[in-house]
Order: sequence, then structure tokens, then C-alpha cells
Amino acid sequence: MPVKPKWEQLADHIRGQIESGELQPGDRLPSTVQLTTQHNVSTTVVRQAILVLQTQGWVQGVHGLGVFVAERQTD
Repeated sequence: MPVKPKWEQLADHIRGQIESGELQPGDRLPSTVQLTTQHNVSTTVVRQAILVLQTQGWVQGVHGLGVFVAERQTD
């Protein structure tokens, strides 16, 4: 099985933290610099992972403040 790209691995990791309750709605994600250091990846990898999570509705960016866990709709 092919190895997932690093951005996808990072997105899966953050998504897992949200699903497990480690990160709650309204919590601020670590900064891009912190994520690059913690996960030993490039800024591009972090940005791609965050973009995917935003598109999927897991997080939302607030200009000048950071990226926050979004409120999830439960059906």
C-alpha cells in the first residue's frame, strides 16, 4: 500500500485529535511554525493539511488570529 503524503498524514492526525476530543470546538490549533517543528514537516505540508481540513469543515481560519476547531454539525 502506498504511503500517504505528509500533508494527508498531518490532516489525519489533527482530525483524530478533534474526533477524540483532545481538541474541542473553538480551540486554537498550534501555529504553522509550531506544527512544522512538532511534526518535522515543511510549511507547505502544514498549509496543505490545514486547507484540506478547512475544506472539509473541521477547522476555520480567522485572519490575524489563527486556525480554530470548527463547530461540527451532528445529524
